[in-house]
Amino acid sequence: MADDPFDRDPAVLHGVAEDVAPGVRRVVAPNPSPMTFTGTASYLVGRERIAVIDPGPDDPRHIAALRVAAGVGRVVAILVTHTHLDHSAGAAALSAATGAPSYAFGPHGAGIAPRMQALSAADAAAGGALGGGEGADRGFAPTHWLGDGGTVESDEWRLGALHTPGHLSNHLCFALEGAGVLFTGDHVMGWATSMVSPPDGDMAAFMASLEKLARRDDRLYLPGHGRPVRDPAAMVAWQMAHRRAREGQILDALAQGSADPHALTRALYADVDPRLWPAAARSVLAHLLALEAGGRVQAEGPPGPAARFRLTG
Repeated sequence: MADDPFDRDPAVLHGVAEDVAPGVRRVVAPNPSPMTFTGTASYLVGRERIAVIDPGPDDPRHIAALRVAAGVGRVVAILVTHTHLDHSAGAAALSAATGAPSYAFGPHGAGIAPRMQALSAADAAAGGALGGGEGADRGFAPTHWLGDGGTVESDEWRLGALHTPGHLSNHLCFALEGAGVLFTGDHVMGWATSMVSPPDGDMAAFMASLEKLARRDDRLYLPGHGRPVRDPAAMVAWQMAHRRAREGQILDALAQGSADPHALTRALYADVDPRLWPAAARSVLAHLLALEAGGRVQAEGPPGPAARFRLTG
């Protein structure tokens, strides 16, 4: 497995439409950060009847840039991969400006697994120590709900939805049919692995979604942040191996005694920028919850970021 398959070239032109695939242009929003890299990528599919995938943050500058990029074309559909503010919050403004309906799996929390629902309810009853919900766009409501296998199309393009929960329970990828192009949102990116923050983030679901993509033969991924992924099969294989290796590291650490997610994060992410440790701790917790669901570890008390976990048996 390669040590690092990512392209972290920071060069970017915010607000400018760039061709990234036949019939597809990208406009990057001016919202760079440690979590969004150079900014959120919005994609325009088509020339005359345009689909916008991920309208980005609620930023008038970005909405204006999307309208300029559309030019004489008409925006007829707004597709949202998931309900984080940097992806979905601009949908209402773009819809109001263009009259285009929005399509998504559902509002925030749609698709959450029953075991995560139960965990969230128990945590709320106990005072709400579980955390999570970073960057959630709880106000987003799509015009149309789009399930796994659903399609949106015009006479120029046809986009098929793949439900890929894990990063969020309502995460969708969109396949540009006949082109070998998959818009992957935050599920698979070319600059970093995705944050998985329980309870709406679910590591078991995330791994199943990676396996779902591994069974496809896409030629190009266009992610929500960073540059295109030009070898999708290799990237998915690396990310699956990386997550399994992290799981193995957690189990090895717990073989030395019980520990909480923060202690595990300090040990396992010692070579990572400490500014990213809070996000890493959420992924460690996600791994622990998946391992607990599989019967391999057990929380000492209610599972959460402050709980100690130990190996079963």
